[in-house]
Amino acid sequence: MRVGPHLSISKGLPEAGMLAVSLGADTFGFHSRNPRGTAARSIPPTEIEAWRRTQAETGLGPLIGHLPYIINLASPTDLWELGCRIVREDLSRCDAFGAFALVLHPGHRSSEERAMGIERVIAGVRAILGASRDVRTLLLLEGMAGQTGEIGALPTELGAIIEGVGAPAGLGVCLDTCHLFAAGYDLRTRAGVDGMLAEFDHAVGAERIRALHLNDSRFGCGSHKDRHERLGKGELGTAGLTAVLTHPRLRELPMIIETPVPEDRDYADEVATARQLSQGKQGG
Repeated sequence: MRVGPHLSISKGLPEAGMLAVSLGADTFGFHSRNPRGTAARSIPPTEIEAWRRTQAETGLGPLIGHLPYIINLASPTDLWELGCRIVREDLSRCDAFGAFALVLHPGHRSSEERAMGIERVIAGVRAILGASRDVRTLLLLEGMAGQTGEIGALPTELGAIIEGVGAPAGLGVCLDTCHLFAAGYDLRTRAGVDGMLAEFDHAVGAERIRALHLNDSRFGCGSHKDRHERLGKGELGTAGLTAVLTHPRLRELPMIIETPVPEDRDYADEVATARQLSQGKQGG
């Protein structure tokens, strides 16, 4: 099992990597740029070289990036072109230091224009991947919680985007346990996890599920509220997280924890909890 926290790379990839190791992690996630803006830090070749040495020494990986929340590829406005540009740039930047994947929220649109929104997402992803043919970093569409206007809470919507783009090898899906639970998938039993995977396998294909965001949920099943909670402290709870972490399909995915800890050092407890629950141990 490869599990680690979402960390800032503002002080450099090597420092983030050493922090991950100190927390008991064997991978980590990061924002590719300012999560609520467009500013992107330059990553010089010397930092990439230092990171590659750190990665070779520690075995960290696979790294999972996350694009800014402002991107909306379903938008009918200039935000669409801005989003396409940022995704293209960040795929290239992440590929330069060997990130495995970059996660994208598909977008949002009013219910009356949902079909048009999905078509805009398809056009955007097609343009992005068409301009990124030499990039090895995967682009992963994240399954969403189903908040107002969000595209991607339904696996059929993710499947429609993948099919519409032409099902390229570089396009996949990232699941999020909080989002799935909020979207109505009761993951608190093995049967619930199996049922969820069956739907995603049918809609997007088992081979497209490439990463997992591991989060508890502050609200109940089907709430459609994207509010993460610390592992074992929310409505998904230890039963749900154990069902996920002991599932032979899901435990093979790289897992990134995005829970609301006071500071990064507190992720040590979250990583330890994930490892404990992956052994089927819910207490102690």
